[in-house]
Amino acid sequence: MTNIQLESFISPIIISLKVAFTASIVVFLFSIPIAFIMARKKFPGKAILETVFMLPLVLPPTVVGFLLLIILGRNSWVGQAIEWIFRQPVVFTWWAAVVAAVVVSFPLVYQTLKSGFSSVENEIENAARNSGASEWQVIRYITIPLSLKFFISAYILGFARGLGEFGATIMIAGNIPNKTQTIATAIFLATETGDMTLVWLWVLSIVVISFMMLWFVNRSNYEYKNE
Repeated sequence: MTNIQLESFISPIIISLKVAFTASIVVFLFSIPIAFIMARKKFPGKAILETVFMLPLVLPPTVVGFLLLIILGRNSWVGQAIEWIFRQPVVFTWWAAVVAAVVVSFPLVYQTLKSGFSSVENEIENAARNSGASEWQVIRYITIPLSLKFFISAYILGFARGLGEFGATIMIAGNIPNKTQTIATAIFLATETGDMTLVWLWVLSIVVISFMMLWFVNRSNYEYKNE
């Protein structure tokens, strides 16, 4: 493998890992309070709001990417505000790939965290409150520890979903080598050009990474059930 081929092979992997890592942290932290509120509170319009949250899971990724392009493009006030603040547009940058990964992975992360919060029995939390614990102490010492396996699963699923994102990414971030080209978009381009060696190397790379993350989730769940 020549130096040029080596760089061509490694660059999308590094960009993909950088995008997935950044997006997974953002969506994880963003989803925690939302999932907690949705799991514990009742309010008018809750079903409609939850439907909106889950839409990216069922919409075609290209539709999600198109909507993001409209929202964050230079013709929208959001896109213009971002360009004014950061002195450059967000579209066709690796940050656009992060935004795409956050949006498409949010339903998985949100639903997993919500299941975790819902799994904690109210009797246990109420017992802690009756013993004089504050609400923050209940969350810190009761709710989070008892739903920890869901936290781990949510983060890893968000990372894996962001790592494999294609449709929304190519719409809003493009497929620019050494800049926004992720493994998924690189595989698409290499397939179109007939470079099957690189295709197989990238396919094997993302399969191994995804397998290891999902194996860790399943192993953690298995050990938790058998404690």
